[in-house]
Amino acid sequence: MCSEIVTRFAPSPTGFLHIGGARTALFNWLYARGRGGKFLLRIEDTDRARYTPEATQAILQGLSWLGLDHDGDVVSQHEMAPRHAEVAHALLEKGAAFKCFATQDDIEAFRETARAEGRSTLYRSPWRDADPSTHPDAPFVIRIKAPDGGQTVIRDAVQGDVVIDNAQLDDMILLRSDGSPVYMLAVVVDDHDMGVTHVIRGDDHLNNAARQMMIYHGMGWGVPVWAHIPLIHGDDGKKLSKRHGALGAQEYQAMGYPAAGMRNYLARLGWSHGDDEFFSDAQALDWFDIDGIRKSPPQFDLKKLENICGQHIAVSDDAALRREIENYLEVAKLSALSDAQADGLERAMYCLKERAKTLPELLEKGHFILASRPIEPDTQARKNLDPVSCGILGELTPHLQDASWNRETLEEVLNGFAASKDTKFGKLAGPLRAALAGRTVTPSVFDMMLVLGRSETMARLTDAAT
Repeated sequence: MCSEIVTRFAPSPTGFLHIGGARTALFNWLYARGRGGKFLLRIEDTDRARYTPEATQAILQGLSWLGLDHDGDVVSQHEMAPRHAEVAHALLEKGAAFKCFATQDDIEAFRETARAEGRSTLYRSPWRDADPSTHPDAPFVIRIKAPDGGQTVIRDAVQGDVVIDNAQLDDMILLRSDGSPVYMLAVVVDDHDMGVTHVIRGDDHLNNAARQMMIYHGMGWGVPVWAHIPLIHGDDGKKLSKRHGALGAQEYQAMGYPAAGMRNYLARLGWSHGDDEFFSDAQALDWFDIDGIRKSPPQFDLKKLENICGQHIAVSDDAALRREIENYLEVAKLSALSDAQADGLERAMYCLKERAKTLPELLEKGHFILASRPIEPDTQARKNLDPVSCGILGELTPHLQDASWNRETLEEVLNGFAASKDTKFGKLAGPLRAALAGRTVTPSVFDMMLVLGRSETMARLTDAAT
């Protein structure tokens, strides 16, 4: 019987949740959740000089927005330091590591000689095979014994077999002279102790795998499945950076992109399931597999993101969309909706969701239900409220007073009124939009009238006519 799949996301808390990190978290989440496994979260906070609790909070908030829930408690790598040191000493006892008493001057002298002789400057310590009886009473570090000669093969589920000449591997430090563990050791120990079966991470860590395998082999531990995914690039083919626009997951939340759309789009960045572009979370969980991850770097395309987000808005549950809008307004530091506005917006969702690519676009379409009397038309809409148009609206109002308030009747009344003026309804639409919404681009006049109700519709038309 196959063992349980366990994946992890292990960000460094030195800033926001990068959009590339968010995709890595998503891939790990999809792979584990889709197989009934566990998705774990570890904060790699060993660099205390750069660590900030605010950054940790930003990462947690970004994951929460994206709906990427994790199993168990959040693991702090810094708090596991005693365990990391324990493993370094275990490697020492097994003969897979050694005490190195070389000073910085010794190491620099080695490298200067190597450069002069045209040799590799990767440090191979003279203390690796020294008799313990020759050890001085001096500070030391613990180093791994890099293999002599041969090759290390990284069997990667995305990149295929990657061969590293062992001559490229140095006697890596595991434990510093002050007893603190290095990051490379901490990662391996944490992954092993957390039971991680699949390490899915950016391909900038690919070379680290060969160095980390020295620790796995030294301890006699099984090596996890490696899956190094290509980094996201901008539209210029270069690694995604600030020059390409927003980088943090929460920046996209504050710009009004729905979480479901972002999940869908990030899943498609470097992974595919046939030609499917738009899919639900359930489909993604069912379809996602490492085999579908491509080797080539994907390019972040804002227009594709908007297109997918628009499709998700269109099929979203109205109540859920209301909650997402309320969260968006809070994150974007915009005024919250009153209960009446939120209720009206939810009631209007059926005529707002189509063709809105972001939450701000949806709110703009819903301006008519969020605005309060007297409606203040914008510059374009004001042009449709000239004296003649206002007079016509005044004549229309009595025809609506006793009409049944349903679409069929409203269409009949408005079209009949237009015909009586020897014109078509399209000629009335502009003034009606201006009076009801103060905008030229709105949902249909009939939808606005139905959502607003008889009393509010009549009041707005009367305001415009006087």
